[in-house]
Amino acid sequence: MEYTNMMELKFLSKSQNESFARTVVAAFAAQLDPTIEEIADIKTAVSEAVTNCIIHGYENKIGIITIKAFISGNKITIEVIDEGKGIDDIEKAMQPLFTSRLEEERAGMGFTVMQTFMDELEVESTPGKGTLVRMTKYIRSDK
Repeated sequence: MEYTNMMELKFLSKSQNESFARTVVAAFAAQLDPTIEEIADIKTAVSEAVTNCIIHGYENKIGIITIKAFISGNKITIEVIDEGKGIDDIEKAMQPLFTSRLEEERAGMGFTVMQTFMDELEVESTPGKGTLVRMTKYIRSDK
């Protein structure tokens, strides 16, 4: 992957770090001069990805979440990585309303939200080793 700028952030999988993570990524994306709507889209997608790591990847145990972001031209690619339990069936997990945590009344819309707010979404996962969610947004700001 060729890029003109990049950043990496590591933090504990605590729910209070979710807003910190989305703010850091939004600040990094700001150099592309995105619209307010584009920033909101990025923040929402990052929030969903980080929340998935906390709730599903680590199942409310403490682990490390890594976020990497890469800028190339008018594109930002964001990777949210955990070393948690992984996903057994990615295709099934990406279906709207699917949740592995029925007892917590989860909506099962995390991946759907990420797909809606980002231009591209890829998920790589190995059971027992963790998950990588790669999201790409093309900034079309014409300011």
